[in-house]
Amino acid sequence: MLAIFHKACAHPPEELNSPSSQNGSKKPKLPEETLTEFLNHHPHNSFSMGFGRAAVLAYVKPDQPFYSQHQRLFCGFDDIYCLFLGSLNNLSLLNKQYGLTKCTNEAMFVIEAYRTLRDRGPYPADQVVKDLDGSFAFVVYDSKGGNVFAALGSDGGVQLYWGIAADGSVVISDELEVIKEGCAKSFAPFPKGCLFHSEGGLMSFEHPMNKMKPMPRIDSEGAMCGATFNVDKYTRVNSIPRVGSEANWTEWASH
Repeated sequence: MLAIFHKACAHPPEELNSPSSQNGSKKPKLPEETLTEFLNHHPHNSFSMGFGRAAVLAYVKPDQPFYSQHQRLFCGFDDIYCLFLGSLNNLSLLNKQYGLTKCTNEAMFVIEAYRTLRDRGPYPADQVVKDLDGSFAFVVYDSKGGNVFAALGSDGGVQLYWGIAADGSVVISDELEVIKEGCAKSFAPFPKGCLFHSEGGLMSFEHPMNKMKPMPRIDSEGAMCGATFNVDKYTRVNSIPRVGSEANWTEWASH
């Protein structure tokens, strides 16, 4: 999967952008170049959906969905779109908890969970994601609000990467080579057990009371790359915001 969001939409962490990308021989590419290469790499089973200059989502349909190690799902509802990789062991329980039908898949569930957080928010976002049991990664784009919501499970069963394109857009994909080619040195693994929201930034859903700390990363050539992010065990946030319809996630920014 591939998701690209304009910097004004996603507000990625500044530490993800490495000065080495502009100074080195290999430069980051524009989003349209990365998208074209991604689709050309999967010519028979991929498609993309664009949202003006704000965002683009690209999906690769599994050749043999019943034999794939991880399912890849894409769906949209009520102007909200979700790319999902992996599976949830407790999907049936979650569907029942949210009043959804038994045939609701993981991507549709994530959309419903996002809508609940956005519109009603009875629980903090970290608790909702922490309740997901399984190996998973997802990217949600709310085209009506222009918001991005992404998360990666903590068990390491699924990998996710993110980086910065030539125009400052954030690129998210499970394909490492796509990120390397498109973002040059300005990329890093998406941190496990974490979630990201365009208004609230990055946080750990396993340790929501602790801040995230950027860690410098040097590659084999000695060049500075985009920072990785770890939980800072010694720095705690002031409080956990309880997101409601009026807050609209923006209280995360105080983290």
